[in-house]
Amino acid sequence: MLPRFPLHVHISTLFLLLLLVVGSLIGVLGYSTANDILKDTAGEMSNRIGREAESALVNLLAPAEMATRLFSRSNLTAATTLEQRLVSLPLMREALRQSAALNSLYIGYGNGDFFLLLRLENDAERHQFDAPAASAYMVRSIDRPDGQPRGLRIFLDDALNTLRIDEEPDYPRGYDPRKRSWYRAAQASAGQVKTGPYVFYTTRQVGINIANRSERDPTAVVGADVELATLDDLLLRQLPTPGSDIALVDKAGHIIAYHRPRPGPITQDITGKAELPPMSDLTPILRALAPRLGSDIPRQGGLQDQSIDGATWHTAINPVALEGAEPLYLITAIPDRELMVTANRLLAQALFAILFVMILAIPATWMLARGITGPLRKLAGEAESIRHFDFAKPITVDSLVTEITELAKTMASMKRTIRRFLDISATVAGESDFTRLLPSLLSETISAAEAEAGILYLADDDNLTPAAALFGNGTPLPGTVPAIATASGSPLVVALSVGRASGMALAADEAEALGLTAAAKACSASHVIAVPLLNRQDVLVGAVLLFTCRAADEARISFVEALSGSAAVSLENKALIHEQKALFEAMIQLIAGAIDAKSPYTGGHCARVPELTKMLVQAACAAEDGLYKDFQLDDAGWEAVHVAAWLHDCGKVTTPEYVVDKATKLETLYDRIHEVRMRFEVLKRDAEIACLKAIAAGTPETEARAKLAAEWQALDADFAFIAECNEGGEFMAPERLARLQEIAGRTWRRTLDDRIGISHEEKERKARTPAPALPVDEPLLADRPDHRFERGPGDRMPSDNRWGFRMTVPELLYDKGELHNLSVARGTLSAEERYKINEHMVQTFMMLTALPFPKHLREVPEIASCHHETMDGKGYPRRLVREQMGPVARMMAIADIFEALTAVDRPYKKGKTLTESLAIMARMRDTAHIDEEQFELFLRAGVWRDYAARFMRPEQIDTVDIETYLSTGSR
Repeated sequence: MLPRFPLHVHISTLFLLLLLVVGSLIGVLGYSTANDILKDTAGEMSNRIGREAESALVNLLAPAEMATRLFSRSNLTAATTLEQRLVSLPLMREALRQSAALNSLYIGYGNGDFFLLLRLENDAERHQFDAPAASAYMVRSIDRPDGQPRGLRIFLDDALNTLRIDEEPDYPRGYDPRKRSWYRAAQASAGQVKTGPYVFYTTRQVGINIANRSERDPTAVVGADVELATLDDLLLRQLPTPGSDIALVDKAGHIIAYHRPRPGPITQDITGKAELPPMSDLTPILRALAPRLGSDIPRQGGLQDQSIDGATWHTAINPVALEGAEPLYLITAIPDRELMVTANRLLAQALFAILFVMILAIPATWMLARGITGPLRKLAGEAESIRHFDFAKPITVDSLVTEITELAKTMASMKRTIRRFLDISATVAGESDFTRLLPSLLSETISAAEAEAGILYLADDDNLTPAAALFGNGTPLPGTVPAIATASGSPLVVALSVGRASGMALAADEAEALGLTAAAKACSASHVIAVPLLNRQDVLVGAVLLFTCRAADEARISFVEALSGSAAVSLENKALIHEQKALFEAMIQLIAGAIDAKSPYTGGHCARVPELTKMLVQAACAAEDGLYKDFQLDDAGWEAVHVAAWLHDCGKVTTPEYVVDKATKLETLYDRIHEVRMRFEVLKRDAEIACLKAIAAGTPETEARAKLAAEWQALDADFAFIAECNEGGEFMAPERLARLQEIAGRTWRRTLDDRIGISHEEKERKARTPAPALPVDEPLLADRPDHRFERGPGDRMPSDNRWGFRMTVPELLYDKGELHNLSVARGTLSAEERYKINEHMVQTFMMLTALPFPKHLREVPEIASCHHETMDGKGYPRRLVREQMGPVARMMAIADIFEALTAVDRPYKKGKTLTESLAIMARMRDTAHIDEEQFELFLRAGVWRDYAARFMRPEQIDTVDIETYLSTGSR
């Protein structure tokens, strides 16, 4: 439990905390603002450095770009000898003089020749090439004067006078311009190309190469080298703080420019290949930022924080774009300890000011809080009395604080309001009969609103019909209050149409027009409060008129409007419950009607079973002695019986009609006896043709026709036997089955293809066996592979199914074999079809358990799905025993059986008489098929007699002695 303290302690603490929070917030905001400003400034500085670096690169590259474009159009690119190439030296020298960064110009030829003019700016460069002291330029050449490559170095002074010529026999072998990246890139491009920064082969300096393919000779490429050494000084000048790091790198993280001295390029082999130093070799922060170069980096406007060895750095990576080349990246890293010096100082000053103010505020806050909390403690006591529903004492609290005084008045009013709402809530909760609820609700509303009388109307189409009219003491108003037309246009009705409670004077003419004159005079009222009752959709469901002797103020009208919400909710709930029950009942009737309408032979079954079930249940409730003397059902129980009885066969919607209506053994969608008859007709025609052929061949006509008559007689007898078997009326004894097999052994000749003009599914079934060559002799009756309908995975029922079904599932879904169906022992249904019929109980239980029944209807699935179970556990679909079924479920089984026995609308039997039906049910009782006690109740209570009078034909109603059918122990 949290510790509790007096309010003045909380006020003082909260005030001090407020000072602390506000001061801290100011300090933090100041620190954060300074932090953000410094970071934004540093980020902008990083962007500016990037832009300046980009601009510097563009300025460095511009002369070289111009030079390569000009020389790509010159005769130099088409020169084939060294002498022809030396003619262009003055022009090349002028191009080099235009830019201090332009280091060299050169041309690579398609045959591998190379011509380069390099500027030697200092003694270090002259020493690198062992050049004469006066050397200002160096020509490096590869040509083929006698067909073999020759390498030369020619040193020139500033006036281009030759100082020395050196042969380089290894140079042609180690350098081929056609293999250089700048040559390949230019050949692959239609315009100017730039390579990324790299170490020049000749000077070992870092720079960028610019190349253009020659317009005179497409195999020649003009190139220029631009050194980037001047960028180091640019970065050094832009350093944000002394400890910052600024570096210009390529995408692979190689250093292009750096504000501090760095290691030089490292030559790797004799070819002169060299690599730039990686940024990871310089400082830990650059090493940590190296992995971020692995993906595309957008232009960033701010800094990102990076922690290295416990220190925070503010870093930025900005792309530096070059036209025609991959971008470079400017990396800026500023240490937090240097960037945030000013922000940290501002934060320390703010914290000191907060501490000083808090020390001064403590005593003043304490005294002020003590003065406020006194009256509040009294109000706390009053609130405690309200919590204990003690509304006896009025609230008398006064304070210098206006809000506390107003709070005391509000709490006093709240006491009265709560009491009135509690009275109305108790009335609504304690009355379940809506007709009795309405007067009680009106009486409580009149009392709470302090009115003299009131009338409660209910909306009925275009009228407001009075439901209750009372005085304040609960007695009825005199006279008859008429209904009010909502379209009457009276001020009162107009006020109701606004949707809010309103008060008005009741004029004599309006009172007379609305039929309220007698009511107004009886209570001496001159004003009314009209309160519309709106449901959740703001639709008018009723109205309340409260009669008062004076005009009501706004507070009173608001109070009455709030009270009217309870009445509106009650009215809406009643309508919703009624509409939902009506919809549910209609759906039940719809399903039952659809099942009966599905088959012309079962029409009325789903309507008669509920009536008979209710009659038997009512007999159990009316029993004054015996097993059911204490059996009773409340309204919820009767509703469950009603729903379950109407839906007891809802699973039949999934049962095929031809199975439900199957009147003969060969019937499917039609009776296949006609096919069999046609085969016999074919055999009779074949016999007649054979007779005629025999006569034509010389057989005496008398002898041939006698033989034909005998064969026709045998065929007629065989067909009559098959037709008799098809009717399913007689038990199929072994000798009858043997005769069927004998008849099936006869053959008839088919000459037409039976695999054309049929459905896709039937074609698949016939494809199980190869098609025979036509004509073919076929059995007169057969069980062919295409007669077998396989059961799919969804048609099988696992033994551990969650519904507890325990039914023996046939191997096949359907078997339409002719012999198989004609051999059915009793009735017309095969084992597969019998299972399909019985499966309607499976579907019934699954369908009903899937419905979200309310609590009082939770037993509906159990009641509806047990009427084919037996008392000995041999029924279906779950093989329950008597003790596992409720009494109503067992009663429905009796009702279902009796209705089925007496029904006259079944294709396979006639409706039985009362005597026949009760005799059958007595045998079912003796074999534990139906409940013994309930069958006795069925007989003794005369339920069978009442049902017969309502639903059976007169010729079925014969004289019955129930003593004949009572068990021995019950007589």
